Amino acid sequence: MNDILVVDDDPHILKALKITLHAHGYTVVTASDGESALQSAARRPFDVVILDLGLPDMDGTTVITRLRQWSRVPILVLSARHGSDDKVKALDAGADDYVTKPFGLDELLARLRAVQRRTVQAEDTPVVTTASFTVDLAMRRVTRNGQDVRLTPTEWGILELLVRNPGKLVTQRQLLTEIWGSAYTKEANYLRVYMAQLRRKLEPVPGNPRHLLTEAGIGYRFQP
Repeated sequence: MNDILVVDDDPHILKALKITLHAHGYTVVTASDGESALQSAARRPFDVVILDLGLPDMDGTTVITRLRQWSRVPILVLSARHGSDDKVKALDAGADDYVTKPFGLDELLARLRAVQRRTVQAEDTPVVTTASFTVDLAMRRVTRNGQDVRLTPTEWGILELLVRNPGKLVTQRQLLTEIWGSAYTKEANYLRVYMAQLRRKLEPVPGNPRHLLTEAGIGYRFQP
């Protein structure tokens, strides 16, 4: 899992990322616009796509949407856009995570490893263990300190969606659509109530969660 497609219209960023990622054992192919990126992705399989949103020929969100029509490759967005709306649009289109420019190299590499781990874990037997609790996705069972934790169907639905995407930022819209349906995409208060209940049942310190994290105004992230 070392083949990466980097898409950015800034030649300096392309060069820097290619050198850095190569030094960390990755094989890197670069593209400077959306159409070239889509053609490269169609010609060969990649393990991860690192994508800038501000491309000269099309918006990066369009690239994500078109990729998702036929590929499940993890997509890590790298963009100078700081607004939560841009992040939400990219994530709802199918991106797996989002790093804002300027970025630290250590953070980028950590996010890259996280999306790769998520892909590997999705292919494995779905038992997820944290320092605080264990989730058996096949048996639909949650245990904490060796004891079963009783969850409502809605609590389980939220937890399952987050746990199946470890490290990934899942938007409020995605959660609301999956759990309650498309008519409830603006009912963020539903999520706040149920996330509070899940934290009380699963987190050692519910007011300072370690595993069920909030990205303010955007969504939630499960940290194993």
